[in-house]
Amino acid sequence: MIGQFGMSPQESLIDQLEDAVSGRSLARRADMLKRVTDLFLSGSGRHSRAEIDLFEEVMTRLIDSVEIAARAQFGSRLAEAADAPGNVMRLLAFDREIEVAGPVLSRSGCLSEQDLIRNAETMSQRHLLAISKRRELKEGLTDVLVTRGDRAVLVSTATNPGCRFSSLGLSSLVEKAGSDDTLALSIWARQDIPRQQMVRLFRQASEGLRLQLEAANPLQVGSIRAAIALASERLQAIARAGSSDFRRLSGYLEELHSTNNLDEGILDELVRQENFDGVAAALSLMCDLPIATVERALAQGHYEQVLLFAKAAGLSWNTTLALIKFQAYGRAVAQSDADQYFASYSRMRVQTAQTALQFYRLREASDRPTMANRF
Repeated sequence: MIGQFGMSPQESLIDQLEDAVSGRSLARRADMLKRVTDLFLSGSGRHSRAEIDLFEEVMTRLIDSVEIAARAQFGSRLAEAADAPGNVMRLLAFDREIEVAGPVLSRSGCLSEQDLIRNAETMSQRHLLAISKRRELKEGLTDVLVTRGDRAVLVSTATNPGCRFSSLGLSSLVEKAGSDDTLALSIWARQDIPRQQMVRLFRQASEGLRLQLEAANPLQVGSIRAAIALASERLQAIARAGSSDFRRLSGYLEELHSTNNLDEGILDELVRQENFDGVAAALSLMCDLPIATVERALAQGHYEQVLLFAKAAGLSWNTTLALIKFQAYGRAVAQSDADQYFASYSRMRVQTAQTALQFYRLREASDRPTMANRF
């Protein structure tokens, strides 16, 4: 090691470091850092623990005393090194200059999940954007990116195929896509989005488009609403038709329903499994409603409609509350809200709920006369 630095036997690496740091020349410090980096990378993967500790000490002292350009070059070179000193990589990752932190945040495998989460919770949007480009991102990290990230971070995260989302994180991402067509398209392009979130996205996107068109053509509001509703429903129908799982499950539930064996217990199990397709199909059959109507209510979190469906179908309060929690996409249902829903459910008469469903059927038939099939 000493020979590569051209040092005499009496002169150690630490001695030369002290000389470089104590001097005023930033160029000499930067050169020293470059030489140390060259030496480290030339033996990367073969260094002992003691050697890595020595490199860590030297690098840590040097990066505090060089300019941004030198730190940025240093970080970029070390970003792919699997055995890069951990403390050094953390210092670079938390550097306020994104030129320094960016390559490390995007590519280094030496940062722990907790390092990345803490960085995402405290650093700038540009740091979050760099993190969003990593090859793989787990749910805890994407939760922070979705919560704190600006539009650029959200789009980058949504388009990264290596990202995994929690139910709550995905729900928040879809909610933010309601007013952003680019973000909505980025989510649509993913292969891992549950269909209930896709339905929700259809509804939000069509609502945004409806508002734009109505503002531009105020005299054609009725026609615009009907056209967009039909287009949205056709998209949902295409998504259902493309799902072999949905076809098998809906056929099984229709058979149960035709023999009077589709009961609350089966619906409870589908809710417990968080099976959106099954819950929507079962409620559609039990309430004699088009599945698109039920899907919209479930996907959009329309609790009042679910209370109507449950009461009309004769479901117990426990099953009704389970449906409401199912709609919450991982968010907790406050006890005060649950009490309010229970009060509404208790006051509602079965006949009133069934009459309301009849209005739903009439409206659906009027708006979409050509759609004969429930599924």
